[in-house]
Amino acid sequence: MNRLPAAAGIVEFHDYCLAAPGAPARFQAGVWAAIEANHWHNSMLWEQEDLARRRDVPDSDIASNKRAIDTHNQKRNDAIERIDETLLDFLSKIKTKSDARLSSETAGGMIDRLSILALKIRAMREQTERTDVDAAHIATCRARLERLLEQRADLAGCLDRLLAEAQRGEGYFKVYRQFKMYNDPKLNPALYGKR
Repeated sequence: MNRLPAAAGIVEFHDYCLAAPGAPARFQAGVWAAIEANHWHNSMLWEQEDLARRRDVPDSDIASNKRAIDTHNQKRNDAIERIDETLLDFLSKIKTKSDARLSSETAGGMIDRLSILALKIRAMREQTERTDVDAAHIATCRARLERLLEQRADLAGCLDRLLAEAQRGEGYFKVYRQFKMYNDPKLNPALYGKR
């Protein structure tokens, strides 16, 4: 990586991926591969979460959805950590100033939230295009879509500011490990047999 990604490029990439579902992975390594993996797992999570709300299928189908949700959520979090590790490796050459601001949210966490916002924006936009609902539904969804677009723009600005501050040594973030204990058979009492 010879430069940090810009939020506008990440937003554009998220939207591109949603417009071309099933396209092969574009990146094999580096921060963009982690961003792509994170977005793909968020997309799969979205799909599985929708399916898990069905009431017209056997419980075994819902159990399968819930297991897929756990798998994708773990991989989503792994990708967030890879994003942060890659960005921090790039930034490791920067001397952090003694009065630098610590950000409680990592760049990877912000990129993950941008991915989720892209999914929400796509879904809300689809609601504004429905022909089987009344005008009030469309108006409500249009207002929500505008709010989601504003939230994404705000978050994109915050990400750019964090990375710019980090490049100047005025701000920094750390990798915050998620330690998803429920997925680890050594740490989840229901899996290792503790009663």
